[in-house]
Amino acid sequence: MRDLTFIVLIKQVPDMDQVEFDYEEGRVDRSSAPLEPNPFDLNALEEAVKYKEELGGEVIAISMGPKQAESTLKDAIARGADEGILLQGREFAGSDTWATSLALGHAIEAVGDFDLIFSGEKTVDGDTGQVGPEVAEFLNIPHIAFVSGVKARKEDEVEVVSESWGATYVKSMELPGLITLTKDVNEPRLPSFKDKQKARKAKIANWGVEDIGIDQENLGITGSPTRVANMEVPPPEKRESMLLREDPGSAVNQLLEKLDLGRSK
Repeated sequence: MRDLTFIVLIKQVPDMDQVEFDYEEGRVDRSSAPLEPNPFDLNALEEAVKYKEELGGEVIAISMGPKQAESTLKDAIARGADEGILLQGREFAGSDTWATSLALGHAIEAVGDFDLIFSGEKTVDGDTGQVGPEVAEFLNIPHIAFVSGVKARKEDEVEVVSESWGATYVKSMELPGLITLTKDVNEPRLPSFKDKQKARKAKIANWGVEDIGIDQENLGITGSPTRVANMEVPPPEKRESMLLREDPGSAVNQLLEKLDLGRSK
């Protein structure tokens, strides 16, 4: 049995329940809330670790972000990844999904041979679902999106359940390839205290543009063909409650009046 290499794309995101938005700039204010691993990427990591546990090999977690994103990669190591790589530097800041995918694709090529790339179906701060498939296109490899179950793990092939367009499909794909995973695929494991302590000492490789062989003009705002034109956050839903203590007949009439259904026609 040959050694297998699995790549997990993982992003550090703000807690969306606490985050604030910069409406003028059309962006999420990441400094306004605690940072954590993207929840969907934890499902991707869990599946990669399961693949490793079943067939052997190594799991490499790759992220792009500021220096503080090292904590997310160390969390990935605590959960079963073998090493972490952070694409870090001013050149990467402001990249849209196209530029991000290009950078991640170059990083994966710099890693060398790989068998299967795992990505969450989307990130909670962007919600586009584009990066995983775009990375596969840049690498010219097959991909399957919205994977909700893995039926068979093999050295040269993976068989999965994919949910899309209101239907369920069973698909197989020859490796190397890429899959994006939903939260239904598994339950991410919690790292033990021992694993956390070990991961704290892990060395995270920091790579810049020179390490992945990419032109700077293809990154950041300059290399991003898309712009956020406007941002709107829907207001929270407000509900009004009432307690009816009258006899049933009166209560029904009050309820119909409240629902505007009791008017005579």
